[in-house]
Amino acid sequence: MNRWVALLPLAVLGALAVLFAGFALHHDPHVQPQALVGKTMPDLTLPSLDDAAAVRLRDVNATGPVLVNFFASWCGPCAIEHPVLMQMQAAHVRIIGIAYEDVPPRGSADNTRAFLARLGDPFAARLTDGDGRAGIEFGITGVPETYLVARDGTILAKHTGPLSAADGRALIARALTGR
Repeated sequence: MNRWVALLPLAVLGALAVLFAGFALHHDPHVQPQALVGKTMPDLTLPSLDDAAAVRLRDVNATGPVLVNFFASWCGPCAIEHPVLMQMQAAHVRIIGIAYEDVPPRGSADNTRAFLARLGDPFAARLTDGDGRAGIEFGITGVPETYLVARDGTILAKHTGPLSAADGRALIARALTGR
């Protein structure tokens, strides 16, 4: 009995260590989900999916508010949100699609083209981010992620995860007002 009493503090300490380790593994204190909202969009030049020509993201944005959507052909939630993007495009919202890390072994430019052919192409411009650098600059935590960018390049809103119809309507309203 005395031996069990002596081991009890060690068992409690072990349980606390497991609890704190579990929290630490699932919590990144450096992640700021809305870090770029209110700031200027990163000035990036990315290759076009269509012909690999260099496209400056700010030049595409110069004609008015735009949504920048990070997606991938290998991303299940991206396929789920795709009908919402198609509805937004039908409402005359300009959407720039950035194929995030859609490279082997998970994907390819051909997979991205097939994804858009199968589900529809809501994008005014299709760009690629094969090495994930643009995603890092934007601070994405995964795909899909969507940013509403004003004409002057200011990021007005960020949505993480697949867009629902309600999310789409809210972003359309903000895109049309530019606020």
